[in-house]
Amino acid sequence: MSSIIKHGSAHWEGPIKTGKGTVSTQSGALDQQPYGFNTRFEGQPGTNPEELLGAAHAACFSMALSLILGDAGLTATTIDTQADVSLSKTEAGFTITSIALTLKARIPDTTQQQFLALANKAKEGCPVSRLFRAPITLDATLLG
Repeated sequence: MSSIIKHGSAHWEGPIKTGKGTVSTQSGALDQQPYGFNTRFEGQPGTNPEELLGAAHAACFSMALSLILGDAGLTATTIDTQADVSLSKTEAGFTITSIALTLKARIPDTTQQQFLALANKAKEGCPVSRLFRAPITLDATLLG
């Protein structure tokens, strides 16, 4: 299977504390959504990388669980997932130190034991769960 490639982009201007940026997605779901130091660290309106990662992880996990349930002959009537992304100051600098998934699902004809096994399989198999194990490349161009 060939790779599916989607993109997001960011634009930034100015210094870290007073600068401002925007993020956009290929689909247009986000179109120049503002972000900055104040939206990341001071709770101001706008987005930030951690909430975007949390939304991506929750969405991917929910889809992975739906697939795994289908493979087991089950269909959820609802899957609601929240991903809490923790950004902590470490010796190496600010680091995403953990992601806590909270799942609430209605799945007819399953047991608690089966539910937990399938949810854990989804957690391990979700592409976003495996994201940071992937190689990261960089093509950098200095303009001007």
